[in-house]
Amino acid sequence: MGAVDSAEIEASLGQLDQLTRRLRAECPWDREQTAKTIVPHTVEEAYELADAANSGDDEGLVDELGDVLFQVYFLSLLLEERGVSDLGQVADHCRRKLIGRHPHVFGDVEAANSAEVRRNWDRIKQSEPGRDDTLFGGVPENLPAPLHARRIQRRAASSGFDPIETPQAIDALRDQVDALADGNPDEHFEQVGDLLFAAVNVARKLQVDPELSLRSSSARFRGRLEAAEELARAAGLEWTELEIDKQLELYAQVRIGEEQ
Repeated sequence: MGAVDSAEIEASLGQLDQLTRRLRAECPWDREQTAKTIVPHTVEEAYELADAANSGDDEGLVDELGDVLFQVYFLSLLLEERGVSDLGQVADHCRRKLIGRHPHVFGDVEAANSAEVRRNWDRIKQSEPGRDDTLFGGVPENLPAPLHARRIQRRAASSGFDPIETPQAIDALRDQVDALADGNPDEHFEQVGDLLFAAVNVARKLQVDPELSLRSSSARFRGRLEAAEELARAAGLEWTELEIDKQLELYAQVRIGEEQ
């Protein structure tokens, strides 16, 4: 790919704006949509984008970025129709917000590493006009649980409450495993929650996204089990009718094949 052509980018964005307006005017489905009905699609597209990025699928990433971009255009158009804002104002607000949250780039604040950047970001975000300035104000309650836990932990850390380093966080995770193993059934609900919360804390310390990491693990497990099922089918066997020992044998064959 050659040098970036700003005029070409502007032309393409303008064409997408025109297309969005035409769909809103002429498509019966698009005419019926509101912000509430569109947002579930926005969330779905964001997850598909995350999946493409996590799997290293560049072609898929281009496709999903376009879908997310269309969501931004469409939701901005709904704001315009209500006389609240428009796409240009949305973009300008984003630009000014990013400048304000990067004083180490656009101001005289120093940030030696990414951890300091994140701490500054959280503090600046909480101090912005209209924000709930309580410790956990503005943390969305509808985030997926791993991301919600990480956001809570980040807010606590930004306030100065982050008392343990990565090795101690890993030890705390082990302690939660031991507590679950030794606990009684009446305590399992709370103990499993504590275990997952401790695992998210380790992920945060290691700068690993817990949501994407878990999804990646789920995908690997699914792929291995599907491959084991295919081995069974190739041998004329029905996976669901196999004894667990045979299932484990086929699963182990798949794992061995990955290592070769």
